[in-house]
Amino acid sequence: MLRLPLFLHLLLLLFFNLSAASPLYQTFLRCLQNHSDPNQLTSNIVFDPTNISYSSLLRAYIRNARFNTSSTPKPTFIITPLHESHLQFTLICAKSSALHIRIRSGGHDFEGLSYASVSPSPFILIDMFNLRSIAVDLQSRSAWVQAGATLGELYYRIWEQSKLHGFPAGVCPTVGVGGHISGGGYGNMLRKFGLSVDHVVDARIVDANGRIVDRKMMGEDLFWAIRGGGGASFGVILAYKIQLVPVPETVTVFRLQRTLEDNGTDMVYRWQHIAPNTDSDLFMRLLLQPIYSKPKKTVRASVYTLFLGRADRLLSILKRDFPELGLKKEDCIEMGWIESVIWWANYEHGTSLRVLLGRSPGLAHFQKRKSDYVQTPISKDGLELLWKKLMELDKTELVFNPYGGKMNEISALDTAFPRRAGNLFKIQYSVSWKEQGIEAEKSHVNQLQLLYNFLTPYVSKNPRTAYFNYRDLDIGTNHNYDAANSFEEGKVYGIKYFKENFERLVRVKTAVDPQNFFRDEQSIPAFPKLQSSGLSWSGGWRLTMVAIFMFTAQLL
Repeated sequence: MLRLPLFLHLLLLLFFNLSAASPLYQTFLRCLQNHSDPNQLTSNIVFDPTNISYSSLLRAYIRNARFNTSSTPKPTFIITPLHESHLQFTLICAKSSALHIRIRSGGHDFEGLSYASVSPSPFILIDMFNLRSIAVDLQSRSAWVQAGATLGELYYRIWEQSKLHGFPAGVCPTVGVGGHISGGGYGNMLRKFGLSVDHVVDARIVDANGRIVDRKMMGEDLFWAIRGGGGASFGVILAYKIQLVPVPETVTVFRLQRTLEDNGTDMVYRWQHIAPNTDSDLFMRLLLQPIYSKPKKTVRASVYTLFLGRADRLLSILKRDFPELGLKKEDCIEMGWIESVIWWANYEHGTSLRVLLGRSPGLAHFQKRKSDYVQTPISKDGLELLWKKLMELDKTELVFNPYGGKMNEISALDTAFPRRAGNLFKIQYSVSWKEQGIEAEKSHVNQLQLLYNFLTPYVSKNPRTAYFNYRDLDIGTNHNYDAANSFEEGKVYGIKYFKENFERLVRVKTAVDPQNFFRDEQSIPAFPKLQSSGLSWSGGWRLTMVAIFMFTAQLL
């Protein structure tokens, strides 16, 4: 008689308790028995809603309280793989049992698509947080980093090996590596080094057939797609091999604030011309906030800066390029690059570096984010109108992130991330609130939408573009999960996220996942004719080429 490992016994108890007659669950369990390796299975990687740890596991990486309510659809169960093989048999069995999956590598997901679903269909949450190893090799100036690691962990492990190397990625240490890099990877060194995806040299991924493939095995098309096109449309990212970048022994940071009454309009106007065009060692983020300053409301403009060099050279550059800023030596703080990571994460200067290894984000607030790209500076008259709108919508904020430098040198076709030369800066729209309830949500989300509408004349057009890692379900004709099956629906948001690269992403998707198993509300769709036929890249090569030709003809 076959002796099942404890892991499978628990699954059997779980699913027969939930629905003893359900053929879906029984099919899934039979599949697990047929595919799993008893020597690698463990009893503590599967959690159903009756498990005491289920709720805490689900909440642990939810950063947006909007998707942690009683009405939010919850996963049928959570799998927290400890080995790559756990992912393989989970994917194989979920696919054969028609169970949908969500893949979470960090949870900094503005629309919750990595752990929630608007579909009533049962789904599995695969949480990658246990797969978080980082192997730094200074000889090759590279590192293999698993998808469940955080950016803070990555920065810390690099610093352990070298004080003169870093990696260009985001400024929030608790962001998960897998989703961040696969969507582009935007940080405060992009003007010097470009995006995270520009420094990825290899990857490991579990594909739709349950195979683990690296760059050589997956081919250059799929490797191109998972560098900026998102990983969850094509498979489960296991790890990226990244190339480290050199950082100076000393960098400089500063934070300056101006209100409208303190020459704020002139400073912001000038910022638009200087921040994208100054020395590529210099990154100046601009935060615009409505505030109440007695006796009236005003707008505060705050400049947050990382300069890859010493303060004296920074002062010389800004005296030449941006005297309106009025930077003084006493405004500048010199430190090592790893200390600047702490500073940018809003910790006090001198905080222990081990804070980068922490995974708790603190209290999750309700929030909504949107994005835009600006290609022509906003006039002073336009800025004056913007100030009035910000003070009218007094709960919203804007962040301007400058482009230029290295971003102008990399072709929009080199990776799936398309927005390079021609963009002055990216806008992030932000609103957060603490009040619970649908009325509070409607009020705050509506404010952000009004601000987004107001800025329409000043941002990119035909199409009005957005950043994929700032997912926004307002982009698209509807919010239907099943629309991910529709090429027409996918084209609406796909072109706004990926512009001319969307066509190639659909081709890759259709070749590697023709049945569209990996999908969510804003995933890359498969071309319908190939999707229905089930052809694969390795199987029906000639017919695939014919279908792609037909697909291309439809787009032209």
